[in-house]
Amino acid sequence: MKLSISNLTKTYTNGLKALNDLNLEIEAGMFGLLGPNGAGKSTLMRTIATLQNPDCGKIAFDEINILDDPMAIRRVLGYLPQSFGVYPNISAEKLLDYFAVLKGVASKKERNTIVQEVLELTNLCDVRKKSVSGYSGGMKQRFGIAQLLLNNPQLIIVDEPTAGLDPAERNRFLNVLREVGTTNTVIFSTHIVDDIKELCTDMAIMNRGRILQHGQPSTAISKIKSSIWSKTILSKDLEWHENEYQVLSSGYNQDNSISIRVFSEEIPHESFRAAQPNLEDVYFIALQKDNTK
Repeated sequence: MKLSISNLTKTYTNGLKALNDLNLEIEAGMFGLLGPNGAGKSTLMRTIATLQNPDCGKIAFDEINILDDPMAIRRVLGYLPQSFGVYPNISAEKLLDYFAVLKGVASKKERNTIVQEVLELTNLCDVRKKSVSGYSGGMKQRFGIAQLLLNNPQLIIVDEPTAGLDPAERNRFLNVLREVGTTNTVIFSTHIVDDIKELCTDMAIMNRGRILQHGQPSTAISKIKSSIWSKTILSKDLEWHENEYQVLSSGYNQDNSISIRVFSEEIPHESFRAAQPNLEDVYFIALQKDNTK
């Protein structure tokens, strides 16, 4: 199963070019789409999900031409947007049964089976009789995964699913998504680097409607080996260092000093020490390079 995107372009009426001649190929497995807010990720997700049309370009999932035959992709698609509404005062079990009817599962026995399966997979069996509108944020996101699995989708899209979740809920949600991703093509859109690091074997960095970088996270990290340096400085010296070096990130320490990470192919100064590269470094390097164009 492969998703192929070619020359995809979308400009809104206000002149914003959300997709700028975008090209991308996504194989089966967990694929992470990483980018800042406003990068065009949600526009791309909605376009793949046939919720809006591009100005031009092509999208194909195996033999399905998504733009020409949206109903064909909808039959094999599971989609979880950034936020979704639920009917008040309806239990998860009943709501999933209703969604299964909408997705064409006519047999009551078959619906009962698949509803119980997705409740178990998403760890919602104990709260299946509770109203979904009373669920916590993490439980609602797991319910979102449950509903998208009702039609046994081959292509799954989840758009910024961990935003606003507390650490425990985030971990539970990611564990469910990790299990789902073993047998499907899953596109996971986020601006949280740790989500990609923990889940995905393939990824792309997106900004200003374009793909800046595409490949395996481990490969991307290895390419900047011996090019990341760190140093502890006083807070008053941060601006000078930002002007002098390519500072990727900075963070305060308990004594109010600041630790900075710098990208340089050679040691910037004898006061720096070598640091192990990580995916966050890869991300910031790509964005800084793009923003200087």
